[in-house]
Amino acid sequence: MNLGVYAVGTGNHVSGWRFPGAATSSEDFAIFKTIADSCERGKLDFLFVGDSLAFVPDQHPGQMLRFEPLTLHAALATQTSRVGLVATCSTTYSAPYNVARMFASLDKLSRGRAGWNVVTTGLPAAAGNFGSAEPMDHALRYESATEFVEVVQGLWDSWEEGAITTNVETGEYFDKTKVHSLDHVGKFYSVRGPLNLTRTPQGQPVLVQAGASDDGKNFASRFAEMIFSSQLDKEHAKEFYATMKAKVAEHGRNPDHCKILPGFMPIVGHNEEDARKKLSELMRLAVPEVALKMMSSRFGHDMSGFDLDGPVPNLPLSNDIQTHAKVAYAKALKDNLTLRDIYNQVAVARGYLFACGDAAMVADVMEEWFAERACDGFVLVPPYFPVAFDEFIDAVVPELQKRGIFRREYSGFTLRDHLGLPEPANRHSKRVP
Repeated sequence: MNLGVYAVGTGNHVSGWRFPGAATSSEDFAIFKTIADSCERGKLDFLFVGDSLAFVPDQHPGQMLRFEPLTLHAALATQTSRVGLVATCSTTYSAPYNVARMFASLDKLSRGRAGWNVVTTGLPAAAGNFGSAEPMDHALRYESATEFVEVVQGLWDSWEEGAITTNVETGEYFDKTKVHSLDHVGKFYSVRGPLNLTRTPQGQPVLVQAGASDDGKNFASRFAEMIFSSQLDKEHAKEFYATMKAKVAEHGRNPDHCKILPGFMPIVGHNEEDARKKLSELMRLAVPEVALKMMSSRFGHDMSGFDLDGPVPNLPLSNDIQTHAKVAYAKALKDNLTLRDIYNQVAVARGYLFACGDAAMVADVMEEWFAERACDGFVLVPPYFPVAFDEFIDAVVPELQKRGIFRREYSGFTLRDHLGLPEPANRHSKRVP
């Protein structure tokens, strides 16, 4: 299976930073260096860093304050040698040329370990930071993102292999016939090119996507090489997995070249009782107002007026509602859950799947989902760092290795190597003169 970690300095639990010994800041490079070291000790595929383009008070502290992901990963690239570095960047409030250049730079600095988590920002607070009163319409954001990614991929193909000649005899530094302008003029963007960087070690950085609306799934099936999903129910996960693999195939792509990884919070103890004590403490530390606000944000409704011990209210869930809410809503209907059950899921694991127990118990859940084709692996969302993550690395990873479902050593150097993804062919190199 493939494994990565969602790195948040304050932990993924809403109050993980309050746990004894936990890191308390998302603005401390040292904690991210510690996480990266643990990733490489455990032979994980990648370290994932999310992003937001606005300060939203009374939220998860890791969502309020955070490093710009590409800057952080450029620093981590100098401190690591194998782990992939996946950074979130918005298409809505960026320019294709800048994004193409930044990720190409990261891929070169890291010697082929860069991944781009493509997001289409719909946060109202972010719109206000970029001169707009309201965010762009959901469907329009994805239409724009499609053109955006096409442009970026075109720029990454600007230079063919062997374009740099450095001929000291003639003074020719590059072969002009192997450098190509893009000359793109579209509905949203006009970009001439070429990119002022040669082709990257991976050919192109890995494309990651996390949207699960109809627009998001169509976008992912066309572009995504890794999907960061939100699934709480194994049967729903199997359905999503089969659907997305089929949609990828419809676009003429190999389904094996699109990895589907749900978020997963492991709460690991020496035994089940020890793990349950940690879970109870995490629940005790959760600030109710913050957890309720997170749940309200995800459902797109103020949930404070509903009875937490009553059924989940029948609310309209538009395309702009977060995937977590749609998944939680489907599970609530299936299992007859109360709103408090959903609240607890948000408070503990930000709406992701979680498992609580000793190393074997946590590995059992992971192996079951993997073996039954509910996923290709997981994005770990540890409740706090560094201890909760290290408990997984030092106890659960060896258990997975013993079962033969996770590597004991890296077999390659690039993120594409780790994920088993081919290098994309350069569109110009395929041309017949």
